[in-house]
Amino acid sequence: MRNIPLDQVDHVERAVLPIGTDYPPGHLLDWHEHRRAQFLYGATGVMVVDTADGTWTVPPERAVLIPAATRHRVRMLGVSTRSLYVEPDAVPWWPAVCTVVDVSPLLRELLAVAVGFEAGYSLAGREGAVATLILHEINAGSPLPFHLRVPASADLARLCRAYLAAPDAGATNAAWAARVAMSERAFTRRFRAETGDSPAVWRGRARLLAAVPLLRERSVTEVSGRAGYASPAAFTAAFTRSFGTPPSRFAGPAPRA
Repeated sequence: MRNIPLDQVDHVERAVLPIGTDYPPGHLLDWHEHRRAQFLYGATGVMVVDTADGTWTVPPERAVLIPAATRHRVRMLGVSTRSLYVEPDAVPWWPAVCTVVDVSPLLRELLAVAVGFEAGYSLAGREGAVATLILHEINAGSPLPFHLRVPASADLARLCRAYLAAPDAGATNAAWAARVAMSERAFTRRFRAETGDSPAVWRGRARLLAAVPLLRERSVTEVSGRAGYASPAAFTAAFTRSFGTPPSRFAGPAPRA
C-alpha cells in the first residue's frame, strides 16, 4: 500500500500492515499515537521523532521502533517511508521505548516488496512468508545510539526542547541555571538526576544529533563549524565516538566555492 492513511486499514485482520508514504521536505506529523506498534523506516532523508521522554534522530536507511499507544511527533526531512503497523500481541519482544535500529540489506528489500501488498494480503504463500520474515529481521536488528533523554520536569524540559530547536555551542551551565532560578551546582545535580548526563555533555550530544540532518546538504567542514567544533577532525572524532560511525557516512556535497 502506498500513501494510504492507517485509519483506513487499521481494522484489517493482519498482524503486519505495510504502508509506504512520500512526504514533502520539512513535513511535520504532529502529536499523535497508534493502536499498533510502528516500525518507521526512512528509505531516504532524516526523521526526528519526539516523545514526552526524549528525541530520536533517524539517519537515512535506518528505522525507529515506536511502541503501541506512544504519543509522538515526527519531522520529515526529505523522507520516503516504509512503515509497518504491527499488532502488539504479535511482537511481545518490541521495546518499551522508542529505539533507533540498523536495517539490514535483506530487510530493506523485504520492505520494498511488502509495501506493494494489498491490506488483506494472503497469509498463505509468499506474502505471508515475507511478513513473517520481516518480523524476524526486525527482532534481529541492532539498536543505535541516536537518542537524547528529555527531563520529566517541565522547566528543564522547556530548556532542552528550546536547545534542540536551536543548538548553541556558547550556552553555559550558569546561563541555564539562571533561567530556572537555581544555583549552578544544584541545577547540574538535578539535571544529571533526570537525564543521566551533565548539562554540558547533554548539549554536546544534542549538537551532534542536530548535525545528522545538516550533513545531507552540507560538507563535514561546514557542519563541524556550525556544531561549535574547532576543526573537522575534532568534530569527526566526537561524532564517531558518540554514534559509532563517522559523519562522512551521512555527508552531502563538498564545500561550495
